[in-house]
Parts: sequence; structure tokens; C-alpha cells
Amino acid sequence: MIEVNNISKKFKKITSEKKSIEFYADDDISFNVKEGEIVGLLGPNGAGKTTLLRILAGIMSETSGNIKIDDLTYEKDSLEIKRKISFLSGNTKLYKDLSPYELFKMCAEYYKIPKKDHEKIIKKVAQEFNITDFLHNRISSLSTGQLQRVNIARCVIHNPKYYIFDEATSGLDVISSKVILDFIKNEKAKNKGIIYSTHYMEEAENICDRVILIHQGKIIKEGTPKSIIKDTNTTNLRDAFFSLIGGFKDE
Repeated sequence: MIEVNNISKKFKKITSEKKSIEFYADDDISFNVKEGEIVGLLGPNGAGKTTLLRILAGIMSETSGNIKIDDLTYEKDSLEIKRKISFLSGNTKLYKDLSPYELFKMCAEYYKIPKKDHEKIIKKVAQEFNITDFLHNRISSLSTGQLQRVNIARCVIHNPKYYIFDEATSGLDVISSKVILDFIKNEKAKNKGIIYSTHYMEEAENICDRVILIHQGKIIKEGTPKSIIKDTNTTNLRDAFFSLIGGFKDE
């Protein structure tokens, strides 16, 4: 289980008047993610989602609170945790001069997968994500949809127990999005735990078991999509979110 316990992250920024002020990107965030569950993390730009996901992935440290993954902590068990998870950020970059095949080989070596298994794993991943036709092309030559499929496929190489996805389908065409969403559903069926951050609330309604709505660094509502829609007397998660924050505000 992934446990997020009272996580806060404080930053400093300089105002236009050259004053230094402190603010919380995330403020006392708590939730958990079980195996075989997809939990959606929803909110507008600036809500604190990406900061929280980076803390979960061990890329950034929290100001207070703690993260536990299968009762392990980053302070004591960082390497073991990173073998259990895969993190995909919306701005993850790939080595443009490599081919997907070379990238997958590098990932397999990084995670110390036995060499005898490399070809079998790469072939399986390439077929699953429809990458076979451009497996040996340079990454710099790939389309946006192809690039994102490669990006997610490299997360699968070491067969992680948990996935952390940040805007995995952002800007993709319908076909590429379907490949990724079908993969997420299949991984859930394999009892993997998945945190799925997205701007597309319709996606979250369709694939998430639970959703967590975040606004200005705080959780404003948590529950199943149906329960949140019912509690807010709305017809979809988008309207539910606006209902919870008191309507549309251009911030």
C-alpha cells in the first residue's frame, strides 16, 4: 500500500515588489492507494498535484509528513522503493539519439534484470504498446503519440508494483490515449496500484475507483466518482469540482 501521511511542501517566492513570501504547494495531504486500485488525482494547474507526485516518486522531499510504500520509507529504503514504482511525468524527456529498443535495454540494465530475459521483455512491451514498427527508429523521429507510448513502455520494463502517472494522455490522439488507458486497466487487473493525475475529468470518471480533488494545495473532496457527483448534486466530476470551490474563478 502507498500511504501519504500529512504531507506538506513549503516554497518561497519573490513578489513583484521584491518581497520574499512563503506558500504551501501542498498542505496536510493524506490518502492511501491499495493494490488493484486506480486513484485519480484531479485539480487545475497550480493545485499542487505535480509537487505531490514528485514527493511520492522520491524526486522531491517534503517539508513535513511522510510517505510509506509497503511500510518502507525513502529515508531508509530509497532504492528498494524505486524498484517497486514507476513514475511518468508530463515533461519526462527521453534520449533523442537512442532507439526505443536501446532505451529499453538501458532500463533493463539499470534495474538489474537478468540479461537472458531482456529480449523477451522488450518484445512483449513493444507488442503491448504497438511499438514494434518503430522499435529501432531514433526517438527524435517519433510522433507525439509514439513518443508517449515509448515513455510509458519504459516504465513497465522492471514490472513495478505501483505506477504514478502525471498527465499520461495529455495532448495525445484518440488511438494513443486508448492504448495507454487500456494498459492502465490491464495493470489494475494484475493487482497493481495506480495513481493517475489528469486534467481530463471524464477519463477519471471512466477508469478511477476513487478520486481525490485538490484545490490550492488542499484536498477538498475524496470518494468514488459516483459518490462525489451524488454528494454535490451534479452530473459529472467537472461540475462537482466547480460546485465544491464555489463556481468558476479565473485565478
